[in-house]
Amino acid sequence: MAEAVFRHLVGQRSLSEMFSIDSAGLIGFHEGELPDSRMRSHAFRRGYSLTHRSRPVKKEDFDRFDLVIGMDNENVNGLRRLAASDEYRSKIHKMTEFSRRVEADVVPDPYYGGDKGFELVIDLLEDACEGLFDHLAGSGKSG
Repeated sequence: MAEAVFRHLVGQRSLSEMFSIDSAGLIGFHEGELPDSRMRSHAFRRGYSLTHRSRPVKKEDFDRFDLVIGMDNENVNGLRRLAASDEYRSKIHKMTEFSRRVEADVVPDPYYGGDKGFELVIDLLEDACEGLFDHLAGSGKSG
């Protein structure tokens, strides 16, 4: 979902060509699948199309991307275990580090919170993705 929100944000600013944006997970259980149908439904109502197929994080992702972002502490710790060097570990951030208005320590798993859980996740990601964009614009990095 974060990938779709950020892609939408940079697209609105006509900056898509400046960013390489992808999404991956630490567990390959859902590899090749679309996001949960409930998340796709809630995202669609907010103007996001979730067409990305699940894939596992690869060690090469640390070479390919300037930032590798986890949604919660478990994700961040898993990414740190995959990172082969201090340089790679320095690329890892938690999404909520970029939050501006919505206070949260993590982006929670929405799948057990009903409709409110999915809406909360989208709220958190919209806020954090705006903050991430501002962070990148201020640092001169393009993603």
